[in-house]
Amino acid sequence: MSDTLPACPECASEYTYEMGALLVCPECAHEWSADEAGADESVEAEIRDAVGNVLADGDTVTIVKDLKVKGAGGGSIKVGTRVKNIRLVQGVGDHDIDAKVDGFGPMQLKSSVVKKV
Repeated sequence: MSDTLPACPECASEYTYEMGALLVCPECAHEWSADEAGADESVEAEIRDAVGNVLADGDTVTIVKDLKVKGAGGGSIKVGTRVKNIRLVQGVGDHDIDAKVDGFGPMQLKSSVVKKV
């Protein structure tokens, strides 16, 4: 079955295998999405905020709706919370922003719940 799977993009190992929705390399432990394997890396989709502004790494954004945070003792991130120095990633599901939110720590956010400042 490994002859139909792509080689590892990190170490070029041919022994990759599927684990759920991810492809895994047993030699270097690199994990990546099967969608990324066929995608052309030179073409990146624009990530836009809730009002349509294009986001970039290092931008400052504000939260546009209250967000309940699981595992934070029932806490929530309030509307208007400012998040500095975001990083755009291909996260879990449709979470496409890595950020450090004051009082909550590092987390992934959806671009649909933020607005560029």
